[in-house]
Amino acid sequence: MYARNVLSVGNFFLAVSSTLVSYTLLSYLSSFISEAHIGFAVAAGGIIALIAFLFLPQLVARYGAQRLSLFLAFADMTLLFAVAAAPHTIASAMLAVLALSLQPVIFYELDLLLEATVDNEGTTGRVRTLFLTGGNLGALVAPLLIGTLLARTENYTYVFFTAAAILVPFIVLFAARHLPEGEIVGASPVRDTLLRIARDRDLAAVTIGHFILYLFYIWAPLYVPIYLHNTLGMPWSTLGWIFAAMNVPYLLIEYPAGWLADRVLGDKELMMAGFLLTGSALAAVSFITASTAPLVILAILIATRSGAALIESMTEGHFFRRVSEKDIVSVSVFRGVWPLANATAPLLGSLLLFFGSYQLFFALTGGIILVGGVISTTLIKDFR
Repeated sequence: MYARNVLSVGNFFLAVSSTLVSYTLLSYLSSFISEAHIGFAVAAGGIIALIAFLFLPQLVARYGAQRLSLFLAFADMTLLFAVAAAPHTIASAMLAVLALSLQPVIFYELDLLLEATVDNEGTTGRVRTLFLTGGNLGALVAPLLIGTLLARTENYTYVFFTAAAILVPFIVLFAARHLPEGEIVGASPVRDTLLRIARDRDLAAVTIGHFILYLFYIWAPLYVPIYLHNTLGMPWSTLGWIFAAMNVPYLLIEYPAGWLADRVLGDKELMMAGFLLTGSALAAVSFITASTAPLVILAILIATRSGAALIESMTEGHFFRRVSEKDIVSVSVFRGVWPLANATAPLLGSLLLFFGSYQLFFALTGGIILVGGVISTTLIKDFR
């Protein structure tokens, strides 16, 4: 199996596991903590991951990305099995949050491995969107599993056990196949890399745009399910197929968008359209009530993911046209926006819910995505 195919298949298994956790985590934690305070617990895990990112370039240079990805996946699997073995305790809640915080660290290692397979930067958009398609298939399968596992009883032990078990083939696959890692150079201090990105308007803009995307990736998967399930009373059997269907745009949009960016349009126009669509659709979630038809809810959620698919494919492609896997510190900064979003987005979520309502939450977060995304996109220098 070619290295790119191994990475895409691995991304599928990793996405199934991470989606199972992220979609159900807040509903699970709500049995321990009030909904307005859950964000503080999730943010603590994000801070741990953010600190870990400071040391990742040195660890990659010493041990290699493949070895680290195996170690981290095994640690993630162990944490999830521990949560399933001792459910509904404070300790299990802490372990679940820690497992969530490991996700961006593992994906960072896959980024480096994927970039090592790219020889011609003119194919970057297609290579990365093919890789993302593997993850998107996983994100489509996971909600169907959630709907099945929780259809008769809301025993989240089943979800965490499945999330742990699905990492077994990931570990076997990566242990059985040696992957190219490329020559590691550019292991400069993080501070120097941050200064270089800050002085490069294009790199700074696409990094900020990617950060705004990950704010959405924290707010939507964590807060939409708990709002629809806990507040509006929608059963997981219904939410399962809704959440699976809403992820279909990733499969239909990202690879063609990468092709269009490589061959026809460039990144900027598609990125702008994505932010406009995602921000306005997320704000529209504030109008969903218990009487809203499931198909209307589905249409709104599909719109959020259609825009996010455009944003993701464009920010990924644009950044990796500018850097390579050899510049591991720049990649760690770019990927570091995920744990940064993990640390900041839940804090804002808790503040909004503490002083306001879910309607206020979705209206304001949708506005942040729209306005912030448009501003960052205007600062990008398109390569066409």
